[in-house]
Amino acid sequence: MPVETVIEAARSFLGERLSTNAALREQHAHGEDTQPPVLPDAVAFIETTAEASRLLNLCNQEHVPIVPWGAGTSLEGHVTPVRGGITLDLSRMTQVLDVSQPDMDCRVQAGVTRAQLNTHLRDSGLFFPVDPGTSACTIGGMCGTRASGTNAVRYGTMRENVLGLTVALADGRVIKTGGRVRKSANGYDLTRLFLGSEGTLGVITEIQLRLHGIPEAISSATCQFPDLAGAVDTVIAILQMGIPVARMELLDDVQMEACIRYSKLDGLAVMPTLFFEFHGTEASVSEQAQQAEMIAADNGGQGFRWAVDPAERGKLWQARHDAYWACLALKPGWKGIATDAIVPISRLTEAVVGVKEDIAASGLTAPIVGHVGDGNFHTVILVPPEPDGLERAWALDRKIVSRALSLGGSCSGEHGVGIGKREFLLEEHGPEALAVMRSVKHALDPRGVLNPGKIFLN
Repeated sequence: MPVETVIEAARSFLGERLSTNAALREQHAHGEDTQPPVLPDAVAFIETTAEASRLLNLCNQEHVPIVPWGAGTSLEGHVTPVRGGITLDLSRMTQVLDVSQPDMDCRVQAGVTRAQLNTHLRDSGLFFPVDPGTSACTIGGMCGTRASGTNAVRYGTMRENVLGLTVALADGRVIKTGGRVRKSANGYDLTRLFLGSEGTLGVITEIQLRLHGIPEAISSATCQFPDLAGAVDTVIAILQMGIPVARMELLDDVQMEACIRYSKLDGLAVMPTLFFEFHGTEASVSEQAQQAEMIAADNGGQGFRWAVDPAERGKLWQARHDAYWACLALKPGWKGIATDAIVPISRLTEAVVGVKEDIAASGLTAPIVGHVGDGNFHTVILVPPEPDGLERAWALDRKIVSRALSLGGSCSGEHGVGIGKREFLLEEHGPEALAVMRSVKHALDPRGVLNPGKIFLN
Protein backbone atom coordinates (compact mmCIF):
# COMPACT_ATOMS: atom_id res chain seq x y z
CA MET A 1 0.00 0.00 0.00
CA PRO A 2 1.25 3.56 -0.74
CA VAL A 3 1.05 4.68 2.89
CA GLU A 4 3.14 1.72 4.02
CA THR A 5 5.71 2.62 1.37
CA VAL A 6 5.90 6.16 2.76
CA ILE A 7 6.14 4.96 6.36
CA GLU A 8 9.01 2.60 5.52
CA ALA A 9 10.89 5.24 3.53
CA ALA A 10 10.35 7.95 6.17
CA ARG A 11 11.73 5.73 8.92
CA SER A 12 15.07 5.79 7.12
CA PHE A 13 15.60 9.45 8.10
CA LEU A 14 13.16 9.96 10.98
CA GLY A 15 13.78 6.73 12.87
CA GLU A 16 11.64 6.49 16.00
CA ARG A 17 10.21 9.94 15.27
CA LEU A 18 7.91 8.23 12.75
CA SER A 19 5.38 6.44 14.93
CA THR A 20 2.40 4.15 14.36
CA ASN A 21 1.72 3.94 18.10
CA ALA A 22 -2.03 3.71 18.72
CA ALA A 23 -2.06 6.26 21.56
CA LEU A 24 -0.15 8.83 19.49
CA ARG A 25 -2.43 8.27 16.52
CA GLU A 26 -5.47 8.76 18.74
CA GLN A 27 -4.00 11.99 20.13
CA HIS A 28 -3.59 13.27 16.57
CA ALA A 29 -7.06 12.17 15.41
CA HIS A 30 -8.77 15.45 16.33
CA GLY A 31 -8.32 18.97 17.68
CA GLU A 32 -10.36 20.86 20.29
CA ASP A 33 -13.61 20.42 18.37
CA THR A 34 -16.59 18.11 18.06
CA GLN A 35 -15.80 16.79 14.59
CA PRO A 36 -15.64 12.97 14.43
CA PRO A 37 -12.04 11.85 15.05
CA VAL A 38 -10.12 10.00 12.33
CA LEU A 39 -6.89 8.14 13.03
CA PRO A 40 -3.85 8.99 10.89
CA ASP A 41 -1.85 6.00 9.66
CA ALA A 42 1.27 7.40 11.29
CA VAL A 43 2.62 10.50 13.06
CA ALA A 44 5.90 12.09 11.95
CA PHE A 45 7.71 14.37 14.40
CA ILE A 46 9.93 16.58 12.27
CA GLU A 47 12.66 18.93 13.49
CA THR A 48 13.87 20.71 10.34
CA THR A 49 12.55 22.20 7.12
CA ALA A 50 14.60 19.63 5.21
CA GLU A 51 12.76 16.78 6.94
CA ALA A 52 9.40 18.35 6.13
CA SER A 53 10.46 18.73 2.50
CA ARG A 54 11.60 15.12 2.23
CA LEU A 55 8.43 13.74 3.83
CA LEU A 56 6.18 15.89 1.62
CA ASN A 57 7.99 14.66 -1.48
CA LEU A 58 7.44 11.04 -0.43
CA CYS A 59 3.74 11.59 0.28
CA ASN A 60 3.25 13.46 -2.98
CA GLN A 61 4.85 10.68 -5.01
CA GLU A 62 2.59 8.07 -3.42
CA HIS A 63 -0.59 10.25 -3.28
CA VAL A 64 -0.67 9.90 0.52
CA PRO A 65 -2.45 12.68 2.49
CA ILE A 66 -0.35 14.75 4.88
CA VAL A 67 -1.84 16.92 7.65
CA PRO A 68 0.22 19.58 9.49
CA TRP A 69 -0.10 19.61 13.29
CA GLY A 70 1.01 22.30 15.75
CA ALA A 71 -0.60 21.95 19.17
CA GLY A 72 -4.00 20.50 18.28
CA THR A 73 -5.87 23.54 19.60
CA SER A 74 -7.86 24.23 16.42
CA LEU A 75 -11.63 24.55 16.75
CA GLU A 76 -12.98 23.70 13.29
CA GLY A 77 -11.46 20.29 12.56
CA HIS A 78 -8.34 21.63 10.82
CA VAL A 79 -6.05 18.86 12.10
CA THR A 80 -8.42 15.92 11.71
CA PRO A 81 -6.88 13.60 9.07
CA VAL A 82 -10.21 12.92 7.37
CA ARG A 83 -8.56 10.70 4.73
CA GLY A 84 -5.93 9.11 6.93
CA GLY A 85 -2.31 9.39 5.84
CA ILE A 86 0.54 11.01 7.76
CA THR A 87 0.17 13.68 10.44
CA LEU A 88 3.21 15.95 10.27
CA ASP A 89 3.79 17.16 13.85
CA LEU A 90 5.86 20.36 14.05
CA SER A 91 5.78 20.68 17.85
CA ARG A 92 9.51 19.85 18.13
CA MET A 93 10.48 22.79 15.88
CA THR A 94 10.88 25.11 18.87
CA GLN A 95 13.93 27.26 18.09
CA VAL A 96 13.88 31.04 18.20
CA LEU A 97 16.36 31.46 15.36
CA ASP A 98 17.07 35.18 15.51
CA VAL A 99 15.95 38.35 17.31
CA SER A 100 16.83 41.85 16.15
CA GLN A 101 16.14 44.57 18.72
CA PRO A 102 16.97 47.45 16.34
CA ASP A 103 14.65 46.11 13.64
CA MET A 104 12.04 44.88 16.13
CA ASP A 105 11.65 41.52 14.42
CA CYS A 106 12.52 37.86 14.90
CA ARG A 107 12.58 34.54 13.08
CA VAL A 108 11.17 31.40 14.70
CA GLN A 109 10.46 27.80 13.84
CA ALA A 110 6.81 26.90 13.41
CA GLY A 111 6.50 24.91 16.65
CA VAL A 112 7.37 27.86 18.91
CA THR A 113 4.37 28.92 20.98
CA ARG A 114 3.40 32.52 21.67
CA ALA A 115 4.16 32.01 25.37
CA GLN A 116 7.62 30.55 24.62
CA LEU A 117 8.45 33.44 22.31
CA ASN A 118 7.44 36.11 24.81
CA THR A 119 9.41 34.36 27.56
CA HIS A 120 12.45 34.44 25.26
CA LEU A 121 11.87 38.15 24.54
CA ARG A 122 11.19 39.30 28.11
CA ASP A 123 14.60 40.96 28.65
CA SER A 124 14.68 42.62 25.23
CA GLY A 125 11.96 45.21 25.81
CA LEU A 126 9.95 43.63 22.99
CA PHE A 127 6.93 41.35 22.80
CA PHE A 128 4.76 39.56 20.25
CA PRO A 129 1.20 40.79 20.75
CA VAL A 130 -1.11 38.44 18.83
CA ASP A 131 -3.00 36.59 21.57
CA PRO A 132 -5.61 34.02 20.42
CA GLY A 133 -6.56 33.20 24.00
CA THR A 134 -4.40 30.16 24.70
CA SER A 135 -0.69 29.98 25.46
CA ALA A 136 -0.45 26.52 23.87
CA CYS A 137 -1.04 27.39 20.21
CA THR A 138 2.03 27.48 17.96
CA ILE A 139 3.13 30.35 15.74
CA GLY A 140 2.88 28.03 12.72
CA GLY A 141 -0.68 27.11 13.60
CA MET A 142 -1.53 30.78 14.14
CA CYS A 143 -0.24 31.48 10.63
CA GLY A 144 -2.24 28.57 9.21
CA THR A 145 -5.50 29.99 10.55
CA ARG A 146 -4.51 33.67 10.21
CA ALA A 147 -5.16 34.01 13.92
CA SER A 148 -6.30 37.12 15.74
CA GLY A 149 -7.16 37.61 19.40
CA THR A 150 -7.59 40.01 22.26
CA ASN A 151 -4.91 42.53 21.17
CA ALA A 152 -6.02 42.81 17.54
CA VAL A 153 -7.77 46.17 17.93
CA ARG A 154 -4.41 47.90 18.59
CA TYR A 155 -1.72 45.58 17.20
CA GLY A 156 -3.50 43.79 14.37
CA THR A 157 -3.69 40.09 13.53
CA MET A 158 -1.19 37.61 12.09
CA ARG A 159 -1.77 39.26 8.71
CA GLU A 160 -0.20 42.50 9.97
CA ASN A 161 2.54 40.87 12.06
CA VAL A 162 4.05 38.27 9.73
CA LEU A 163 6.82 39.61 7.49
CA GLY A 164 7.87 36.40 5.75
CA LEU A 165 7.64 32.61 5.71
CA THR A 166 9.57 29.48 4.84
CA VAL A 167 7.15 27.01 3.25
CA ALA A 168 7.59 23.40 2.12
CA LEU A 169 5.33 22.78 -0.87
CA ALA A 170 3.43 19.61 -1.72
CA ASP A 171 6.18 18.26 -3.98
CA GLY A 172 8.93 19.02 -1.44
CA ARG A 173 10.18 22.30 -2.90
CA VAL A 174 11.02 24.93 -0.27
CA ILE A 175 10.29 28.60 -0.87
CA LYS A 176 10.85 31.76 1.16
CA THR A 177 8.25 34.52 0.98
CA GLY A 178 8.43 38.15 2.08
CA GLY A 179 11.45 39.29 4.02
CA ARG A 180 12.43 41.67 6.81
CA VAL A 181 11.46 45.00 5.28
CA ARG A 182 8.23 46.65 6.40
CA LYS A 183 6.89 47.09 2.88
CA SER A 184 7.57 45.83 -0.62
CA ALA A 185 6.13 46.55 -4.07
CA ASN A 186 7.26 43.63 -6.20
CA GLY A 187 5.57 40.44 -7.28
CA TYR A 188 2.65 38.55 -5.79
CA ASP A 189 2.20 38.64 -2.03
CA LEU A 190 2.84 34.96 -1.37
CA THR A 191 3.13 35.52 2.37
CA ARG A 192 -0.52 36.56 2.60
CA LEU A 193 -1.51 33.68 0.32
CA PHE A 194 -0.23 31.10 2.80
CA LEU A 195 -1.59 32.90 5.88
CA GLY A 196 -4.98 31.35 6.55
CA SER A 197 -4.50 28.52 4.06
CA GLU A 198 -4.83 25.94 6.86
CA GLY A 199 -2.07 23.68 5.54
CA THR A 200 -3.83 23.14 2.20
CA LEU A 201 -1.20 24.95 0.09
CA GLY A 202 2.04 24.15 1.91
CA VAL A 203 3.58 23.49 5.31
CA ILE A 204 4.92 26.58 7.07
CA THR A 205 8.17 25.74 8.87
CA GLU A 206 9.69 29.14 9.75
CA ILE A 207 8.19 32.59 10.31
CA GLN A 208 9.64 36.12 10.30
CA LEU A 209 7.62 38.17 12.80
CA ARG A 210 7.17 41.83 13.56
CA LEU A 211 7.68 42.65 17.25
CA HIS A 212 6.48 45.58 19.35
CA GLY A 213 7.90 47.53 22.25
CA ILE A 214 6.57 46.67 25.70
CA PRO A 215 4.47 49.70 26.68
CA GLU A 216 5.61 51.97 29.50
CA ALA A 217 2.28 51.67 31.29
CA ILE A 218 -0.53 49.12 31.18
CA SER A 219 -3.88 49.40 32.91
CA SER A 220 -6.95 47.18 32.80
CA ALA A 221 -10.53 47.91 33.78
CA THR A 222 -13.96 46.30 33.90
CA CYS A 223 -17.33 47.93 33.44
CA GLN A 224 -20.74 46.30 33.78
CA PHE A 225 -23.98 47.10 31.99
CA PRO A 226 -27.66 46.46 32.67
CA ASP A 227 -28.13 45.21 29.10
CA LEU A 228 -26.06 43.83 26.24
CA ALA A 229 -26.91 46.64 23.83
CA GLY A 230 -25.39 49.25 26.15
CA ALA A 231 -22.11 47.34 26.31
CA VAL A 232 -21.87 46.92 22.53
CA ASP A 233 -22.85 50.55 21.88
CA THR A 234 -19.99 51.56 24.18
CA VAL A 235 -17.54 49.58 22.06
CA ILE A 236 -18.76 51.24 18.86
CA ALA A 237 -18.53 54.73 20.38
CA ILE A 238 -14.98 54.13 21.68
CA LEU A 239 -13.84 53.01 18.24
CA GLN A 240 -15.54 55.93 16.51
CA MET A 241 -13.78 58.32 18.92
CA GLY A 242 -10.44 56.83 17.90
CA ILE A 243 -9.40 55.90 21.44
CA PRO A 244 -6.42 53.50 20.97
CA VAL A 245 -7.62 50.75 23.32
CA ALA A 246 -5.33 47.70 23.31
CA ARG A 247 -7.99 45.16 24.28
CA MET A 248 -11.76 45.38 24.50
CA GLU A 249 -13.59 42.16 25.34
CA LEU A 250 -17.31 41.58 25.78
CA LEU A 251 -18.73 38.90 28.09
CA ASP A 252 -22.49 38.47 28.25
CA ASP A 253 -24.29 37.68 31.52
CA VAL A 254 -24.07 33.90 31.03
CA GLN A 255 -20.33 34.07 30.33
CA MET A 256 -19.84 36.29 33.36
CA GLU A 257 -21.65 33.79 35.56
CA ALA A 258 -19.32 31.09 34.27
CA CYS A 259 -16.17 33.17 34.79
CA ILE A 260 -17.20 34.37 38.26
CA ARG A 261 -17.68 30.74 39.36
CA TYR A 262 -14.65 29.27 37.60
CA SER A 263 -12.09 32.07 38.09
CA LYS A 264 -13.37 33.47 41.39
CA LEU A 265 -13.86 37.01 40.09
CA ASP A 266 -14.93 38.62 43.34
CA GLY A 267 -16.92 41.86 43.29
CA LEU A 268 -18.39 41.42 39.81
CA ALA A 269 -22.07 40.76 39.13
CA VAL A 270 -23.75 38.45 36.62
CA MET A 271 -24.23 41.20 34.04
CA PRO A 272 -22.94 41.99 30.54
CA THR A 273 -19.38 43.21 31.08
CA LEU A 274 -16.56 44.84 29.12
CA PHE A 275 -12.90 44.09 29.89
CA PHE A 276 -10.53 46.86 28.77
CA GLU A 277 -6.76 47.16 28.58
CA PHE A 278 -4.92 50.40 27.84
CA HIS A 279 -1.27 50.62 26.69
CA GLY A 280 1.02 53.67 26.42
CA THR A 281 2.62 56.26 28.63
CA GLU A 282 1.29 56.89 32.13
CA ALA A 283 -0.48 60.03 30.90
CA SER A 284 -1.96 58.49 27.75
CA VAL A 285 -3.21 55.40 29.59
CA SER A 286 -4.95 57.59 32.14
CA GLU A 287 -6.52 59.72 29.40
CA GLN A 288 -7.72 56.68 27.43
CA ALA A 289 -9.30 55.13 30.50
CA GLN A 290 -11.08 58.34 31.49
CA GLN A 291 -12.51 58.75 27.99
CA ALA A 292 -13.68 55.13 27.94
CA GLU A 293 -15.28 55.51 31.36
CA MET A 294 -17.22 58.58 30.25
CA ILE A 295 -18.53 56.82 27.13
CA ALA A 296 -19.49 53.75 29.15
CA ALA A 297 -21.40 55.90 31.64
CA ASP A 298 -23.37 57.48 28.79
CA ASN A 299 -24.48 53.96 27.80
CA GLY A 300 -25.52 52.84 31.28
CA GLY A 301 -22.15 51.44 32.35
CA GLN A 302 -21.58 51.16 36.08
CA GLY A 303 -18.83 50.20 38.49
CA PHE A 304 -15.83 51.07 36.31
CA ARG A 305 -13.08 49.17 38.15
CA TRP A 306 -9.34 49.66 37.65
CA ALA A 307 -6.71 46.94 37.70
CA VAL A 308 -3.21 48.46 37.59
CA ASP A 309 -1.39 45.86 39.69
CA PRO A 310 0.19 43.22 37.40
CA ALA A 311 -1.13 40.33 39.51
CA GLU A 312 -4.68 41.72 39.44
CA ARG A 313 -4.47 42.35 35.69
CA GLY A 314 -3.11 38.86 35.19
CA LYS A 315 -6.02 37.32 37.08
CA LEU A 316 -8.51 39.30 34.99
CA TRP A 317 -7.06 38.26 31.65
CA GLN A 318 -6.48 34.69 32.77
CA ALA A 319 -10.20 34.54 33.51
CA ARG A 320 -10.85 35.74 29.95
CA HIS A 321 -8.48 33.14 28.53
CA ASP A 322 -10.16 30.44 30.61
CA ALA A 323 -13.62 31.43 29.35
CA TYR A 324 -14.09 28.23 27.34
CA TRP A 325 -13.27 26.00 30.31
CA ALA A 326 -15.50 28.13 32.49
CA CYS A 327 -18.35 27.50 30.06
CA LEU A 328 -17.84 23.73 30.21
CA ALA A 329 -17.80 23.90 34.01
CA LEU A 330 -21.30 25.38 33.92
CA LYS A 331 -22.63 22.05 32.68
CA PRO A 332 -20.31 19.24 33.85
CA GLY A 333 -20.20 16.36 31.41
CA TRP A 334 -21.54 18.41 28.50
CA LYS A 335 -19.49 19.14 25.38
CA GLY A 336 -19.05 22.56 23.82
CA ILE A 337 -19.06 23.88 20.26
CA ALA A 338 -17.01 27.08 20.09
CA THR A 339 -18.09 29.04 17.05
CA ASP A 340 -17.17 32.54 15.94
CA ALA A 341 -18.45 35.13 13.50
CA ILE A 342 -17.58 38.71 12.64
CA VAL A 343 -19.62 41.65 11.38
CA PRO A 344 -18.94 45.29 10.48
CA ILE A 345 -18.71 47.35 13.66
CA SER A 346 -21.86 49.30 12.73
CA ARG A 347 -23.87 46.04 12.80
CA LEU A 348 -22.35 44.61 15.97
CA THR A 349 -25.19 45.53 18.34
CA GLU A 350 -27.74 44.10 15.94
CA ALA A 351 -25.71 40.91 15.53
CA VAL A 352 -25.04 40.21 19.22
CA VAL A 353 -28.56 41.07 20.40
CA GLY A 354 -29.97 38.95 17.57
CA VAL A 355 -27.77 36.01 18.53
CA LYS A 356 -29.01 36.26 22.13
CA GLU A 357 -32.55 35.92 20.73
CA ASP A 358 -31.49 32.90 18.65
CA ILE A 359 -30.00 31.28 21.76
CA ALA A 360 -33.17 31.88 23.77
CA ALA A 361 -35.30 30.38 21.00
CA SER A 362 -33.06 27.29 20.84
CA GLY A 363 -33.48 26.50 24.53
CA LEU A 364 -29.73 25.87 24.80
CA THR A 365 -27.12 27.43 27.06
CA ALA A 366 -24.61 29.37 24.98
CA PRO A 367 -22.41 32.08 26.55
CA ILE A 368 -21.12 34.89 24.32
CA VAL A 369 -17.61 36.33 24.56
CA GLY A 370 -15.86 38.38 21.96
CA HIS A 371 -13.00 40.55 20.70
CA VAL A 372 -15.65 43.13 19.96
CA GLY A 373 -13.09 45.83 19.18
CA ASP A 374 -12.94 44.39 15.67
CA GLY A 375 -16.52 43.09 15.43
CA ASN A 376 -15.58 39.48 16.24
CA PHE A 377 -17.57 37.48 18.78
CA HIS A 378 -17.62 33.87 19.94
CA THR A 379 -20.46 31.70 21.14
CA VAL A 380 -19.78 28.56 23.16
CA ILE A 381 -22.79 26.33 22.51
CA LEU A 382 -23.11 23.76 25.29
CA VAL A 383 -24.28 20.42 23.94
CA PRO A 384 -26.77 18.57 26.18
CA PRO A 385 -26.23 14.80 26.53
CA GLU A 386 -29.44 14.00 24.68
CA PRO A 387 -29.99 12.09 21.41
CA ASP A 388 -30.64 15.30 19.48
CA GLY A 389 -28.30 17.50 21.52
CA LEU A 390 -25.51 17.79 18.96
CA GLU A 391 -27.99 18.32 16.11
CA ARG A 392 -29.66 21.19 18.02
CA ALA A 393 -26.28 22.74 18.79
CA TRP A 394 -25.17 22.63 15.15
CA ALA A 395 -28.50 24.14 14.09
CA LEU A 396 -27.85 27.09 16.42
CA ASP A 397 -24.28 27.38 15.12
CA ARG A 398 -25.56 27.65 11.54
CA LYS A 399 -28.16 30.24 12.57
CA ILE A 400 -25.47 32.39 14.23
CA VAL A 401 -23.22 32.27 11.18
CA SER A 402 -26.10 32.91 8.78
CA ARG A 403 -27.10 35.97 10.80
CA ALA A 404 -23.55 37.33 10.56
CA LEU A 405 -23.47 36.77 6.80
CA SER A 406 -26.82 38.53 6.37
CA LEU A 407 -25.34 41.58 8.12
CA GLY A 408 -22.38 41.78 5.74
CA GLY A 409 -20.06 39.78 7.98
CA SER A 410 -18.00 36.61 7.68
CA CYS A 411 -18.44 33.02 8.83
CA SER A 412 -15.22 33.27 10.84
CA GLY A 413 -13.11 36.10 12.17
CA GLU A 414 -10.31 33.88 13.45
CA HIS A 415 -11.20 30.20 13.93
CA GLY A 416 -10.89 29.51 10.20
CA VAL A 417 -12.84 27.15 7.97
CA GLY A 418 -11.45 23.63 8.46
CA ILE A 419 -14.37 21.21 8.28
CA GLY A 420 -16.93 23.07 10.36
CA LYS A 421 -17.37 26.21 8.22
CA ARG A 422 -16.98 24.78 4.70
CA GLU A 423 -20.67 25.03 3.84
CA PHE A 424 -20.65 28.83 4.21
CA LEU A 425 -17.88 29.66 1.74
CA LEU A 426 -20.08 29.60 -1.34
CA GLU A 427 -22.57 32.01 0.23
CA GLU A 428 -19.85 34.33 1.49
CA HIS A 429 -17.56 34.43 -1.54
CA GLY A 430 -19.68 33.39 -4.51
CA PRO A 431 -18.98 30.67 -7.10
CA GLU A 432 -16.43 32.64 -9.12
CA ALA A 433 -14.18 33.47 -6.16
CA LEU A 434 -14.47 29.92 -4.85
CA ALA A 435 -13.45 28.59 -8.28
CA VAL A 436 -10.34 30.79 -8.19
CA MET A 437 -9.48 29.44 -4.73
CA ARG A 438 -9.80 25.91 -6.06
CA SER A 439 -7.53 26.73 -8.99
CA VAL A 440 -4.86 28.07 -6.63
CA LYS A 441 -5.13 24.89 -4.58
CA HIS A 442 -4.78 22.73 -7.70
CA ALA A 443 -1.78 24.72 -8.96
CA LEU A 444 0.15 24.24 -5.71
CA ASP A 445 -1.18 20.80 -4.77
CA PRO A 446 -2.31 19.04 -7.97
CA ARG A 447 -2.46 15.63 -6.30
CA GLY A 448 -4.53 16.89 -3.38
CA VAL A 449 -2.26 15.53 -0.64
CA LEU A 450 -2.13 18.64 1.56
CA ASN A 451 -4.74 18.54 4.35
CA PRO A 452 -7.51 17.22 2.09
CA GLY A 453 -11.15 17.74 3.06
CA LYS A 454 -10.54 21.20 4.54
CA ILE A 455 -11.94 24.55 3.31
CA PHE A 456 -13.69 22.99 0.29
CA LEU A 457 -16.71 20.68 0.61
CA ASN A 458 -15.28 18.23 -1.94
